[in-house]
Parts: sequence; C-alpha cells; structure tokens
Amino acid sequence: MSSIKNIEMVAPRNRLVSGMPKIGIRPTIDGRLGGVRESLEGQTMGLAKTVAEFLSQNLRHANGLPVKCVIADDGCGAPACIGGVVEAARAAEKFAKEGVGVSLTVTPCWCYGSETMDMDPHVPKAVWGFNGTERPGAVYLAAVLAGHNQKGLPAFSIYGRDVQDAGDSSIPPDVQEKLLQFAKAGLAVARMRGKSYLSLGGVSMGIAGSIVDQAFFENTLGMRVETVDMTEFTRRIDEEIYDPNEFSRALLWVKENCREGRDHNPPEKQRSREQKDRDWEFVVKMAMIARDLMVGNPRLEELGYGEEALGHNAIVAGFQGQRQWTDHFPNGDFLEAMLNSSFDWNGIRQPFVVATENDCLNGVAMLFGHLLTDTAQIFADVRTYWSPAAVKRVTGHTLTGLAESGIIHLINSGAATLDATGQMTKEGQPAIKPFWEITPEDVAKCLGVTDWYPATVEYFRGGGFSSGFLTRGSMPVTMSRINLVKGLGPVLQLAEGYTVDLPEDVYNTLNERTDPTWPTHWFVPNLTGSGPFRDVYSVMYNWGANHGAVSYGHIGADLIALAAMLRIPVSMHNVPEERIFRPSAWAAFGAMDPQGADFRACANFGPLYGKY
Repeated sequence: MSSIKNIEMVAPRNRLVSGMPKIGIRPTIDGRLGGVRESLEGQTMGLAKTVAEFLSQNLRHANGLPVKCVIADDGCGAPACIGGVVEAARAAEKFAKEGVGVSLTVTPCWCYGSETMDMDPHVPKAVWGFNGTERPGAVYLAAVLAGHNQKGLPAFSIYGRDVQDAGDSSIPPDVQEKLLQFAKAGLAVARMRGKSYLSLGGVSMGIAGSIVDQAFFENTLGMRVETVDMTEFTRRIDEEIYDPNEFSRALLWVKENCREGRDHNPPEKQRSREQKDRDWEFVVKMAMIARDLMVGNPRLEELGYGEEALGHNAIVAGFQGQRQWTDHFPNGDFLEAMLNSSFDWNGIRQPFVVATENDCLNGVAMLFGHLLTDTAQIFADVRTYWSPAAVKRVTGHTLTGLAESGIIHLINSGAATLDATGQMTKEGQPAIKPFWEITPEDVAKCLGVTDWYPATVEYFRGGGFSSGFLTRGSMPVTMSRINLVKGLGPVLQLAEGYTVDLPEDVYNTLNERTDPTWPTHWFVPNLTGSGPFRDVYSVMYNWGANHGAVSYGHIGADLIALAAMLRIPVSMHNVPEERIFRPSAWAAFGAMDPQGADFRACANFGPLYGKY
C-alpha cells in the first residue's frame, strides 16, 4: 500500500449546484425610540455577533466548507436590529439574496412579536430569548412563539436554564447545545432543498423501499427525483464515456490497495482469472460512471461529452443491481462501497451517499445521518436477531457485557463504506471521522482489514466483488430508517446503541451461516425496558423494513429535530426525554404524550413543501 502514504486530502468543495446555505441571525429589539431602543442596541447586536461567531467556529458543512452566518442589516449593508415590520422585511430581503436557509432570532428584551417574526414558511426557525431580569427577553420569546404557532410557522424555543446578568455576553452550555442542534438540523433541511435523488435503475427484487415515491421527495424534502436506466452504464462503458486517464490511475490504485479475498464459490462455479481481471476493470468503471452521473465531471466535456459532463445534481443515489443487472454484469458492491467511503484513488474526500438495491428510503436515512454528522454512512440489512440462548446453542459461548441480552447481525452484500471498519480512532476508541480529520494511516488501516471477495455467484451470476470486513466494537452508533405508510406518509424510526465485539471463533461460526464474503456489524441497541426497547428482540421485531442506515454517534436527538422540521413523525426511538428538541408548538398537541403529540403536530402542519 505504498501509494496510500502519499494519498492527498481533496480540498473541501461544493460539488452540487447552488451555494451553501447560510444561517441568518435576526437580532430583534424593542422599537421604541427615545431611550428604550437606544439603550438596547449594543447588547442586542452584541448577542447576535456572539452567536454568529460561535456557530461559524463550531460548524462545518458535510463537504468541509465553513458555515457562514448573515446578520440582518439596515438595507445599506450596516448590521441593524429588527424593531418592526420594515426592518423585518429588510432582513428577509437580505437573507433571500444571501442564500440563508436557517433563521435564528436572538434578543435580550421585549420586542413586538408578530411585527418582528420571520414569516418564511420553508426556512427552519428558532428563537433564543436571553434569560435575564433587566429586560423581559423570555416574555418576547413566549409571545413570538405564540405568534408562530397561531400562524402555523413552527419555531424552536431556546431559553437558558439559569439567569444571566445583562452584561454577560457568554452563551451558556445548555444554550450552546440547542443552538448547534437546531443549526445543524436546519442546515440539513436547507442543503437537501432543490437537489436530486438519482435512481439508477428501478425496483430491486420487489423491495418496497426501491419503489421511488416522487411525491415524498418533492413535498417532504423539497427534492426532485432523476431516473436513469442501468443501460446507461453499458453505453458509457462501451463508448468509453469516462476519463481514460483516471481509469488507468484508478485501476492501478485498486490493484495495489484492494486485496482480493478467497473465492468461496464451489470450484465448478468460480470465474476464471481472466474473467476476474475483466470484472475488476468493469467495476472500477462502474464506480467512476456512477459518480459522474451523480455530480458530473468537467473532464467529460473536454472529451466531447458535454451533456454527460453535467450529471444530475444528486445529493444521494441508489443503484438497483439485482437482479436484471447482476444476473448478467458484475455487481454494484464495489461501486457502492467505494463511493460511500471517504477515500479512493483521487484522495481523501467527502463520501457520497449511495443506497444498495435502490432503497431510496434507506438512502434518505443515510443522507440525514451524513448531513448531521459529516461522516460516511453504513447501509446494512437488519438481518438476524441472535438471542443469548441461540448463540450458546450454536457456538457454546455465553454473551456478556453489552451483548448479554442478544445481538442484531447487520450485514448486506459487500457495499458498506470502508470507514465502517472502525479502524479510525478518536481518543483511542474506534470511530468514523469527518473526511477532513482522516489521515493516510487511517486509510491504510481501513483498506488493510478489508478483503474483496469474488461475488457469490448464486446471488450475483454476473460476477463482481464484495467487500468483507468486521466492524470493531465499542462504537456508539445510531440506526435509523424512513418508512412510508399509506394514509400516514413518511415515518422515522431509530435506535441508538453500540457495535460489539465477539470472540473470533464465535464470529466465524455465526458469520459462516450467512455469507462470509460480506461485511458484518454486530449491533446492540440501548434498552429502556419498555415498548419496542424492552429487549433486543423487540427492536428487531419492530423494525419497519429489511434495511437500516447506521451513523456514527448517538444522534437520535438530532434526527428527531430534523424530522420535526420536515414534519416526519418518529414512530420508535430510545432517546432520553431530556435530549429531545422539537418546535414549541408540539407541546400544544399533548405535552403529556410527546410521541402522540409528534404525530398530531406533523399531521396538522403537513409536509414542509406541500400536501403529500
């Protein structure tokens, strides 16, 4: 792996059309001139500048670019507070010009609620009312939130637990947490708007998640769906519509760094060495072509393919594969694994989001996770619940520690991101990092524990290669999934938990019962003792589909906040109540029944971009 030592970091860039969404800061103020407003200008604007600096210093977009904040101005470029409707209109005009996608109102004082509030129906909103005694910031917070709720424009409420002095310009830790949680979820909403889901193929093996519902993408996410038949791959391969220089470089990199594993097929079904070598060339081209289809490639225009150079502005894609493709051509596992990883022959870079079997609903869950964590996402089958008794019967081993109540085997054909090996570390613990934190040593470790097994031909008659590795234990992760239910629409479910380690012989015994050529992730959800989280079996039993998207970290609260912004109710979660953050209006739908209130609020306000 000599080439890995010199692997370069690809500079952060926006590979999609439209600028990066910004956060708009709206300092609101008591508009009474003659002493009141003048006494508050400095404190109010100071609060806005402090928040803008805090968010800019602590947030990045998933592509590594910095998050920029825009403060309302007087219409001539000078920062200005909002004391009434004219100044609110000026702020709205500036935000529209600047590409603001998230709105945050801050104030230490009383202001005129409905005259100063943000009225844009599509921009996520929050209000921080400073907890002080000199001026009633909390009174404005309550008043303006009542206006938001009455007008059907839900907003998040941010109010510090402890009273601050008027001259205290610091942001308390509890307020910091809510500011970051709101901002990151709001930026995810804004980033998805106007982008595409690229459906490469159609329905895979009758899987409901690969029945792409365009209304869901348009009305709930503000996205569009682009559909490309899989024959486009064969056309581009046959007509050589790809960068030949990149292909030569990529193939050499793959030969040096992607170790081919043992062929587990019966001897009579194994493909010849010549066929396997052709398969390697084919799957490398597939990966390049899928990427070009998603985001375009200016090199193609230089080669005379101007239309193909544009791509489809796809922030997420799915590849059907089975069975019409894989019965004849090499499978898409390499394509999916490499694009979902944070590195390839071009260097260390932002991972793509590509769903196996064109499961667009799992792809959306992966996209949510990527935009919230900035990290690569794992696509997996929620394959098997192994009870302690079953493990004991089959292996003689007694599960202990986190695994003592049983484990869920997450595994799918070798299409999972290589970041999921757990070979990267943070503070000595297995982790998945944002790409800008990844080192060449991290890349070498991930590749070093990954074998690329010749595809199991009983599944993939056309050959190909599947990545095989074992995810290290002790990683905090969150598994999530979007499901569509007729009459209800989209619902989100999630389970926070950990990956776990098993003794090698136990792992081998259990893994051989499925498919040893695929990556394995042993998952244990955090249990609450009630409902679907009363035990591990119940989590498996209540999972809504055959696939799950797995993100690094316990991000359930962030997913819940994002879902509320999009009006997607959450049917199943194990997030402690004190971590849940939703718009203030949700309490009006049943503060004593927060899950039921979530369903009622989402149904009442409806999808963010129009009736589903």
